[in-house]
Amino acid sequence: MMELVVLYSTLLLAILGFGFGVFLAYSAQRFRVEEDPRVKMIVEVLPGINCGACGFAGCEAYAKAIVKGQAETNRCLPGRPQGVEEKIKKILEEHKSDAS
Repeated sequence: MMELVVLYSTLLLAILGFGFGVFLAYSAQRFRVEEDPRVKMIVEVLPGINCGACGFAGCEAYAKAIVKGQAETNRCLPGRPQGVEEKIKKILEEHKSDAS
């Protein structure tokens, strides 16, 4: 008798786990957020110290503002010695067609 309880409990948990897994996989596909690939490229070029010297909360917020045209490319003070401004301009030039 006890073996049946363990078996049924195991089967129930396996079925529930599979069901929730399918639901999560469907939800992840259905509600995914598409992001402009230029934002990721610009974030990779920025120093990544999230200092806020540009006037934005961090490097990702600054990159999003650049892509939207709400910020200039020369506002990253820590990145100036590495030529970040030129790299950002190059990314924007090369990937104009990626604008969504």
